[in-house]
Amino acid sequence: MIRGTTAVYGLIGWPVAHSLSPLFQNAFFRRHRVDAVYVPFPVQPERVARALPGLAAAGVRGLNVTVPHKETVFAQCLTDEDAARIGAVNTLGFFDAQHDRWRATNTDWQGFKAVVEGLELALQGEMVLLFGAGGTARAVVHALADAGAHVLVCNRSDARREALLQHIAMHYPELSCEGIPWRAEIVEPLCVEARLLINTTAIGLKDGPRSFPFVLDGEGAAIDAVYRPDGHTPFCRTAHAGGRRVVDGLPMLIAQGAASFAWWLQSGMPDLAATLDFMQDALGRSRQCLPGWRSAGATMPE
Repeated sequence: MIRGTTAVYGLIGWPVAHSLSPLFQNAFFRRHRVDAVYVPFPVQPERVARALPGLAAAGVRGLNVTVPHKETVFAQCLTDEDAARIGAVNTLGFFDAQHDRWRATNTDWQGFKAVVEGLELALQGEMVLLFGAGGTARAVVHALADAGAHVLVCNRSDARREALLQHIAMHYPELSCEGIPWRAEIVEPLCVEARLLINTTAIGLKDGPRSFPFVLDGEGAAIDAVYRPDGHTPFCRTAHAGGRRVVDGLPMLIAQGAASFAWWLQSGMPDLAATLDFMQDALGRSRQCLPGWRSAGATMPE
């Protein structure tokens, strides 16, 4: 029920019509009896600088940020230590009137870490192959910094790959990492050796090829930051065909959103296992269970 006291939270991106965030964020508000609503705000890239103070002036309490704005918005906010190291933000709140800027954090890394924990993956001494070199890739690197894994970075743009490697060398000197070219004869043998494959590229975000450009054989796991309502992204489809256990971006989306909710409300995290069940049922998907997310008797609202 919307009334004059209802707080407004939302999502900015371009586009945002496809986003599933309003579905579970509004469920969080209902379950926790918070008088608030979460709505999508389509903001074109050239209008971000005007949109941020405008939304604050309109009384919006908090925002999530999705592509293509995560790195652009970073420069316009007061960031915490996590966001500062990552160089990208996905959660804004607590507008600082004195500095006329939003305060910001990054919960993408928490979302990814939660999925790794949900899969109960031990990465110490293992090889991890990361596809992509943008803001989400930086969040993944932040989550992997103390995992003890050896990370291979593969990206179509050599310049962006090298920029990420320089970022890692500067901010995560303890992380074992190297770059590899976007070439099948190099990538595919390494896939077989890797314990975990991660896709943070935009492949699968829009209509396009039904398969990933590489064979993704191996006995380990594959995590896609991209999600589709049916869960069948090109990366997941290809990795599953190669024998891997696959997880699309829905669990990561839920976990980063739950972390944003907790940050805004300064509260505990909503139940991840129950939220995943709720979302899969809402989307008509077969239920996928992450063992580390099991919870007893937790439910989400209708």
